[in-house]
This record gives sequence, structure tokens and C-alpha cells, in this order.
Amino acid sequence: MVKEMNDRIKKLREQSVNTVPRLSIERAKLVTEAYKKYAGKVSIPVLRALTFQYVLEHKTICINEGELIVGERGTGPQEAPTYPELCCHTVEDFDIMDKRDKIFFRASEETKRIQQEEIIPFWSGKAIRDLMFNHMTSDWKDCYEAGIYTEFMEQRAPGHTVAGGKIYQKGFLDFKKEIEQQLQALDYQNDAEAFDKQEELKAMAICCDAIITFAHRHAEKAKALAQTETDPVRRTELSAIAEVCSHVPAHAPRTFREALQTYWFVHLSVITELNTWDSFCPGKLDLHLYPFYEREVREGSLTKSQAKELLQCFWIKFNNQPAPPKVGITLQESATYTDFCNINIGGIKPDGSDGVNDVSYLLLDTVEEMELLQPSTNVQISRKNPDQFVLRAAEVIRAGMGFPSVFNTDAVLEELLRQGKSLEDARGGGTSGCVEVGCFGKEAYILTGYLNLVKILEITLYNGIDPKTGKKIGLETGQAAEFNSLKELLAAYKQQIAHFVDIKIRGNNIIETLYAKYMPSPFLSIVIDDCIANGKDYNAGGARYNSRYIQGVGIGSITDSLSAIEYHVYDKKKLSMKELLAALEVDFAGQEKVRQLLLNKTPKYGNDDDYADAIMLQVFEIFHEVVNGRRTPTGGTYRIEMLPTTCHVYFGSVIGATPDGRNAGRPLSEGISPVQGADKNGPTAVIKSAAKMDQLRTGGALLNQKFTPQVVHGESGLRKLKDLIRAYFRLDGHHIQFNIVDADTLREAQKEPEKYNNLIVRVAGYSDYFNNLTKALQDEIIERTEHKDF
Repeated sequence: MVKEMNDRIKKLREQSVNTVPRLSIERAKLVTEAYKKYAGKVSIPVLRALTFQYVLEHKTICINEGELIVGERGTGPQEAPTYPELCCHTVEDFDIMDKRDKIFFRASEETKRIQQEEIIPFWSGKAIRDLMFNHMTSDWKDCYEAGIYTEFMEQRAPGHTVAGGKIYQKGFLDFKKEIEQQLQALDYQNDAEAFDKQEELKAMAICCDAIITFAHRHAEKAKALAQTETDPVRRTELSAIAEVCSHVPAHAPRTFREALQTYWFVHLSVITELNTWDSFCPGKLDLHLYPFYEREVREGSLTKSQAKELLQCFWIKFNNQPAPPKVGITLQESATYTDFCNINIGGIKPDGSDGVNDVSYLLLDTVEEMELLQPSTNVQISRKNPDQFVLRAAEVIRAGMGFPSVFNTDAVLEELLRQGKSLEDARGGGTSGCVEVGCFGKEAYILTGYLNLVKILEITLYNGIDPKTGKKIGLETGQAAEFNSLKELLAAYKQQIAHFVDIKIRGNNIIETLYAKYMPSPFLSIVIDDCIANGKDYNAGGARYNSRYIQGVGIGSITDSLSAIEYHVYDKKKLSMKELLAALEVDFAGQEKVRQLLLNKTPKYGNDDDYADAIMLQVFEIFHEVVNGRRTPTGGTYRIEMLPTTCHVYFGSVIGATPDGRNAGRPLSEGISPVQGADKNGPTAVIKSAAKMDQLRTGGALLNQKFTPQVVHGESGLRKLKDLIRAYFRLDGHHIQFNIVDADTLREAQKEPEKYNNLIVRVAGYSDYFNNLTKALQDEIIERTEHKDF
């Protein structure tokens, strides 16, 4: 397609892409000032609301030159604030973030001074991270340090939620009226929670005023800029910005442009209140925007090119916001600037009919034209969607940016219904973050951390001992050499995984309670049903639905490892367990024949081989049975997911050699994809293997595939890609995504990165610049099987 990008968009895009990411200390200063002013004088929900209000009343208002959608999280593009009430970074952390080669944030000496002199003295020992680790048991810490699991709330807040449609139908003055009505209806005589509800509702009302003030400050800034603007065209634009910000989000949006600006103010408010993991998302943007677009185009007040320009401006706003800075294990499990805001395109309407409309195609055009990392985008594909839409999505995928990713709307609907959601709410749901399902605007679906399925096998093989440290962190389930069958080994593995999940969930319950008590999010609670009606915070179970996810990592690696044990130790008896363990202990040094046997003479997952795939199913069933359905202190329910972000690299680094022939420290398989290079029978064999997993019982499962550009060349290539997607989804696959790039190009990019500054690849549930990735992650992507035909 011919790319449409005018001078305005080119300049704004260049600013977004070329501005160096920096730490902003402004929010930390304002939050600290607010706590000094209000803490101890009001309830905690009101304290959080007054803090939110104080930040929005005092933070720098930025209107970039030429932009039409306004608002920044920091004082300007590519600035990341910190959240000391959650994780108070040390000055050493700031130095690390400033100087590291990848995913750095420049920190000025003044920023470091303020952190040292003002922020750390106040927050040390008070931050949620400090409270969290102070309350954790020694066995929880041992497992965390061993890499059995990660903890999402170590440096970021619960989030992973998505806007529904009500912010386009009501203004915050309307929400405030609803809050006041709930306040008036409280029954102090018979409801023991009436006072707590009162404080939460008061906090929500304060937050309504705060976002309106925030928008009005932008209106005043635009008016002031207009008065000194010499260019009459820009002066008119600034006056229009002032008018828009004076109306929304106090009132419901009236136009396509006001709808975009409304969402953006809500988005900024959510991620300013707390650094939600993952970032807040617009959900079904085409569905929400279409009524505005259709009416204005019909009336002649909006053209397609004007709508496109507004969407391009909107895209740039997302790309201006790098994910909040991370250090340590949190960086290793998610090493990217991307904040996982994932826009859903297509799918179905609330009545269950085809949801594709003209805005759906506009959004795909914008994705292709902008070539930006953020926002992440996906297409929701239902049987009811036309092939024309799938083919257009395939064209964008073929451009080689790794997005949009592709989801099975019909499977997502079934997953939500299985979780007990109503049909109406499930139809209004979709996916966010990487691959997670939820009911948009109605659910808190919170990821709690990754579980290292392969490390737990290693612990099982060593009878509860972590061979890396020699520390006993698991159960004594028997000496591996004494197991006589895979059934016995899996019985021991199940005991170990239950043991570690018990420890993790006990820790999760502590963290959930801490957030409910000390770190409510009254602004986010306004926009998620039924927090107002319940008078209860999002972090305390106020949403209509509450799900908690534990994400399993390494299903391909553990399947191939167990397949090797079953095949070579128990079936063919080519090795004894004692001989296998001896080879693993020395990382196959002097045992290359054994390693090659395990690598090349073993049934492998991803080849439509029932021998290996049946083992995958047994591991899946164990994981699902141990986790699914467990309850949380605030009324949530645990589910499982199968995805890694970048954690498969970190998890691999804490594991020795494994029975699939993998050397110590190497990455694990990612998502539900096969082990890198293990799938030999083509992409259709991969999807057949993956589809044997009952993905409808998960909350998301991620499948990556890599094709050379020649495979999807021309009309026939597009149709093959479309047919592969449709075939996988007929098998109830949840998700699939593609890298369209050859390994030689990636190797050249490693050698001469300066020539490939704009090379984007699909990592896991997100895309990133190849040059932003660690060497280990680059190598892992290169090693993924490169399909050269269907």
C-alpha cells in the first residue's frame, strides 16, 4: 500500500523514535510531597486519591509541537516516571539504568540527587516492595532466588485491565453523580463495610475531579500557546485542542477526535496513578470509534484522511511512553520498553455478529504505516469475519514487524464462558498484554508471575535439591534412579509442582492483601464495573470478575526432556537414569554422543508426534489441576496461562543441562512453541501438536512461528498464511504470531547492528527492535525453526 504520512506525522514520529529515554523524577517528588501533606490525616483510599489529584494538579503539562492528541506521562516524550510507593529504587539502581547498554534510562545528576536526598529517606521501608519481602517466608525467598517463579508485583502494581465502552458514553461528571448516589445509599446501620465503602467512594469522587482538572490544564496550556502562535493554521489547531480538552473527559465525547482524547486522558491517568502491569488498554478500539466515525463521515465533518491523521497522532502518544524502569529479575522477565498496551481489531459485536468495520481497516493501515513498537496490536479472527479482513491483516504481518498478532475470537469467547462469565460480558471481552483473556471494562485479570516448569523437573530429578546451589528447596519425592516408569516420575513431579505452587500462592495472597490495604487504585476503579456499585476498590476485588493467572514457561522443553527419559531410559533402555544424570551433571562434557542421541533420536513436541505430544498433555494436566480454581483473599480465582515474555531466557539461565540435549544456561522454549529447531515437519505439524493442548481451559497460550519472506510472497503466499491461521483456529488454537524474516538477516544484524536500527522482530507477546534485545534473546530468535514452505 502507499503510505500516507504528512509532515506533521513524520516530525512527531521522528521525535518519538529518536528521543533518548530518560528517568523523570517529577512524579516521585509530587507523590512524596502529597504523602507528607496528607498521610495519617485521611483514610488510605482518600490518601491515594488526594495524591493522584496532587500529581495531576502539579505535573508539567506538555503539548508537543504540531500534535493533535495531547498529554504525556512524564514532562515530555520518552520520559519514564518512578513509583517510589511501590519500589523505591536505590541510586545504584539509577546508575545501572543509566549506564546499561540495553533498555537504558538516562538519569541526570539532579535526578539522582533528588532520589538520594528526598525520595529514599521518606520511602525506605515503606514501599510495597519492602513490605512484601519483609512478609515473605524463607522458603518463598529461596524459591524466588532459585528461579522457580517470578513475582510480577515486585516492582509494578496489579493491572492488566482494559477499558470497556462506557468512557465513550459518559463523562466523569456522570461518573461522579453515580458515585454520589452510591454514597447517599450507604446503609450504616446494617452494612458493616459501609464506612470502608464510604472512603473508597469519596476517593473515587476526588479522582473524577482530578482528571477533569488535568484536562482543563491542557486546555489552558493550549490557549496560552495559541495567543503567542504566529502560524495561523497552528493557532487554529491549538484553539481546537483547548476546546476538546475543555469538554472531555468531563463530558462524554461527541466526535471521533474527542473519543481518542478521552481515552488518552484515561490512559494517562491509570498509568500515572500506579504503574500497572501491564499497561491499560483501549480494548476494541474499532468498535468504540466506529459510531463517531460513521456519523461524522456521513455528515461530512470528518474525512478518512483526517481520521487517519488523528489515529497516527494517537499511535505516537503510545510510543512516547516507555514502560517504567525495571531492574534485576523484573528486567530479566520483561526486558523491553514496550508497555504491552494491546489494541484489539476485528472480532465480534456485542450481539455476536461480525465486528469488522471501516475503522478496523483504518487501524490496520495505521499499524502498517507507522512502524512503531507501541501500541501493540492484534487482530481478533472469528469464523464470522470475512477472509478479506484476514488477508489484509496477513499483508501487514508480511511487512515483517511481528504484528499484529492473531487471536481466535471464538476460542477466547469459549474460554471466558468456561470461566463463568455471562455471554454478553464475554462477547465484550478479548485479549490484552501478551495473550491474556478478560471481559473488557469489567474484570481485574492480574498476572502474578511465571512458573519455571523445567526447573521443577530438575528439582524432581535431584529429589528436592537445587543442583545449582545444593540447597534443599523441594520435597523428597524419591531418587530418580529408583523410578521404574515415566508414571512414577510424573507422580513425583506433580508433588513438587504442587509444593512450589502452594508456596507461590501463599506469597501471592500476602501481596494481594498488601495492595488491597495500602495501595488502592480509586481512579482505575471508576472505569471498571462494578467497583462503584460495590463501593470496593479494583485492588480489593471490586470488579465484576476477578482472575489471577500463573504463567507456565517451558512446555516444549519439559516435554522433550520427559520424552527423552521415556524413550531412552524406560522404553529403549539405551541409557540408565544414573548415566543420564551423570551426563547432565557435567553439561555433556565428554558425552557428546549422549547429547546427540537426546537431541536427534528422540520424539519431539511440535512434529505431530503422539508419543511426545501425549507427554505434553500430561504436564499440562498436572499444571492445570494444581492451579486452576484456587481462590484468593479478595475473591479472585486462579487460572493458568502459557507464555514467557522474555522469562524463558532468564529461567534457562538458572537450569543446568536438561534431558532434551539442551546445554546448561541455554534458553527454554517460549510459549507453547516447540524447542528452537526441534520442529522438523513444517508449520502444519506444529499447529497440530499445539492444538492437542486444551487451550480453551487456559486464559491464553502463545505460539510463535517464523517464515522466510519468500514463503508469504505474492497473493498465493498471503492465502497460505490465511489458511494456516484459519486451520489452527478450527482446531481451537488460542493465538498465533509470526516473524517474517530469515535467519541470515538476523545474523547480519548481530554483526552490523548500525545497519539494522529499524529491524523489528516478534519476541513473545510483543515486538521489539532486534538491536534492543540481549545477545541471548537474539540467538534464541535466530534458532527458532525457519519454515521455508507450508
